[in-house]
Amino acid sequence: MPIANRKRRAGGEKRTLVLDAVTDVLAERGYENTRFADVSAASGVAISTLQNYFGSREDMVIEAMGLSVDREVAALEAVAAAERDPWERLVAMIDRSLDNSDRTRRMLVEFWRSAMRDDELHAYSTTVQQRYRAPFLTAVREGGEQGEFTLTRGPDDVTDFLLSALTGAVISRVLHHPTPAPADYRGVLLAQLRLMLGLHGASPATRR
Repeated sequence: MPIANRKRRAGGEKRTLVLDAVTDVLAERGYENTRFADVSAASGVAISTLQNYFGSREDMVIEAMGLSVDREVAALEAVAAAERDPWERLVAMIDRSLDNSDRTRRMLVEFWRSAMRDDELHAYSTTVQQRYRAPFLTAVREGGEQGEFTLTRGPDDVTDFLLSALTGAVISRVLHHPTPAPADYRGVLLAQLRLMLGLHGASPATRR
């Protein structure tokens, strides 16, 4: 069943609050270990009510993951829409990704891990990846078309590099690896991006 068709009508506004609790439990316990009992304890909502809202445990967890990743894409799109300058837009989107909460990073890793083995989630992850990728690709292309960038690689290659680097940062921070330090990683990433965009002169603003 496609993710969009899993959602029941029960719950109204409270449903979203419950899904937030599901995401909290998911980030802490993982996909396989997120149970109705755990969500009930976290949300204060009876197990019978959760069953009425979602039907199955699997549908509950998948809907929560879908809502969370949709929010992340929407947040990135909002950041992109607020910046006219292509370089400033790229920096703002990179910072948005690097500054995600630990809860969000853990949820994303659970989503990716689950999508490896679930055809439905894998198909959904492909759609999400395309949406998340689009604002980065648009910024790179616009900068090239406007003459602000002198691309040393194609827009798709630059975008794929960026997304791979940002994904790697998420995994490293979820695992609490001692390196790279977030600030150092950001600096290296922006420096490498400047090279790929052909920005060899005075450094554009990279505000935090």
